[in-house]
Amino acid sequence: MRSRGPLRAPQRGTVAVWLLGLSQIIGYGTLYYAYAILAPEMARTFDWPLPWIFAALSLALLAGGIVSPFAGRCLDRYGSARVMACGSVAAAGALLLIASAPTGAVLVAGVVALQLCSPFVEYNAAFAYLAESEGQAAPRRIVHLTLIAGFASTLFWPLTDSLLTVLDWRSILVFYAGLNLFVAMPVHLALRRLQRRSAERGAQTIAPAAVGDDTALPLHVQGQALWMVVIGFALSGFLFSAISTQMVPLLASLGIGTASVMVAALFGPAQVFVRFANLAGGAGRHPIEATLAACAVLPVAAVVLAATAPATAGAAAFAILLGFGSGLTSIVRGTLPLALFGRSGYGARLGKISSAQLVSSAAAPVVLSSLIELFGPGPALGLIAAIGAAGFLVFLGVARLRRQSVAA
Repeated sequence: MRSRGPLRAPQRGTVAVWLLGLSQIIGYGTLYYAYAILAPEMARTFDWPLPWIFAALSLALLAGGIVSPFAGRCLDRYGSARVMACGSVAAAGALLLIASAPTGAVLVAGVVALQLCSPFVEYNAAFAYLAESEGQAAPRRIVHLTLIAGFASTLFWPLTDSLLTVLDWRSILVFYAGLNLFVAMPVHLALRRLQRRSAERGAQTIAPAAVGDDTALPLHVQGQALWMVVIGFALSGFLFSAISTQMVPLLASLGIGTASVMVAALFGPAQVFVRFANLAGGAGRHPIEATLAACAVLPVAAVVLAATAPATAGAAAFAILLGFGSGLTSIVRGTLPLALFGRSGYGARLGKISSAQLVSSAAAPVVLSSLIELFGPGPALGLIAAIGAAGFLVFLGVARLRRQSVAA
């Protein structure tokens, strides 16, 4: 039997995307999405109010944001596949710490440890791998990856809920630790071998001047543009986090009533739809265009909800618009820095962006709750929309910088 030859570049890219998609589903599913389902059981075990359990997650997200720049530098220095493999082992250890927690204090320490691991295994690391390995195809591969990884919540919310009927929350976390150790970690090692073999055969290598570098912004404006990008994503992320973390109770407070859950369910399909639309129609367009669309539609969604409540149709439009904005944001967070600044230092830049976004996201739910207490849900949504609109204005400035650099 004739042996198969080495994989061609498109085949390598397809294999890498599917492997990364599997690891991202496991990563987001076990490190983030499962928490909301297990939180009530954790609260009962330690006799804590449920808000305390979610406060632990907010603290952990803040810690993850602080460590994100360091994680980005590690991705650049050691290579993303190696970092992700180590991150999966650490994530398994953190899950086991939570599962064995004898007290609430140890539980909080475990949750913080878990989110400290997340920048080493989630989107930033996966995007960095594609930037290292895929050359000019990296932006399109990032879109493909977000399509696959977008099913993490769709799979892990019902999976965790079903497991709770036969296992306690501690046993579920032990099982999820096993997924990280025995599935995600070997996947990351396989990605490292795939990348190494590709380099040995003279395929895409990790040279500093590659994808995006020939069209990147001039060096003298990159510092200013980077800070604008960081601030823009932080402002837009603030709006999205404030609303998404309490979408169902927010809808109920506006009088949507029993339709709240049904309306919220439109959010996920809208995310997937806009990613497919971007894949079909976004080829050849600069990511700043999709970024502006995402940052425009998020405040519009908030205004639509405030203006139309308690109409169910208006709430449905809000959920769809919010899904559109979220779906596009998950793509452009990876593709925009690549297009503006090139591949050299890509991981470190993603770390800075994620750090600011995670810090703002950790504060957002508390701010929205306080605004609702002070002014009511409608005016609170208006104020949150104004913050998101400020993010759109910042990205308009980035687009102007790019136009000026192209014209120069």
